[in-house]
Amino acid sequence: MTHVLILGASGMLGRKLCREVQSALNASTLTLADVMAPDIPGGVPADTRARAVDITDGAALDELIAEKPNIIFHLAAIVSGEAEADFEKGYRINLDGTRYLFVAIRLSGASTDYCPRVVFSSSLAVFGGPYPEQVPDSFLAAPQNSYGAQKAMSELLLADYSRRRIFDGVGLRLPTICVRPGAPNKAASGFFSNIIREPLQGKPALLPVPDTLRAWLASPRAAVKNLLLAAELDTSQLGARRTFNLPGLSVTVAEQIEALRDVAGAAAVGLIERQHDPSVEDIVSAWPARFDAALATALGFQADASFASIISNFLEDDME
Repeated sequence: MTHVLILGASGMLGRKLCREVQSALNASTLTLADVMAPDIPGGVPADTRARAVDITDGAALDELIAEKPNIIFHLAAIVSGEAEADFEKGYRINLDGTRYLFVAIRLSGASTDYCPRVVFSSSLAVFGGPYPEQVPDSFLAAPQNSYGAQKAMSELLLADYSRRRIFDGVGLRLPTICVRPGAPNKAASGFFSNIIREPLQGKPALLPVPDTLRAWLASPRAAVKNLLLAAELDTSQLGARRTFNLPGLSVTVAEQIEALRDVAGAAAVGLIERQHDPSVEDIVSAWPARFDAALATALGFQADASFASIISNFLEDDME
């Protein structure tokens, strides 16, 4: 019997993940938690609960972890642009919330052999330049924005709690997720999705950076597959370093736009309006755009085949 807990279940990846855990992880019980109780979609285990949980409320987390889920996906966070704009909120949710979760697991297992798998969604924002041609897993984490700093500190907590066998942690540095469905959010990287999603729906989109900017991207479909793989990974292969870079695609904005042109034509591309925003460019240009994800690839994690396939995934999975 496998009990899966998804923290941040109302987010885009959380919603997609919850539909896959029954078949992929043989989940018998599923708990969906977010600051407001998530909607329960179809295709989930019969024993599925939705909980309203503030990750900064230690007592609420204690109650949640007292149910002793076997697998915990920690996806709860505020995004990069919001963390940079609201310093206090970013640290309260992205760092303190993570620490409160880890403490709740420690207290719940203090007198038992409880040691769940924790899959933590980290970010390439933990890195700062100058970069080598390809960034390896061993590259120094030296973030240049608050979101990256919060994720880097959480990675250290994940490693230390795993070393002490409080839980069995796996941290995944996710590429920038594209194409994200739904409305634009406050992520600094949101335009990577906006310039594809909005024109495909006949809507205008703003491009705040130069066409030459390059990024490391993955589709939601690839991200969910890799999260599920991490839930069952043999962590003896990781050693002390519990967080690693996921495979992705290194793509320029210009290459994104050309792929959009191939799929939807010049009319769709014409809906992209260039409106430079130095604050956005400062954040995203500080992130590396090419990775040597040799460890993840050897462990079976996979990238999308091409940016054209990323657009195809969006059209199949999320096009309104």
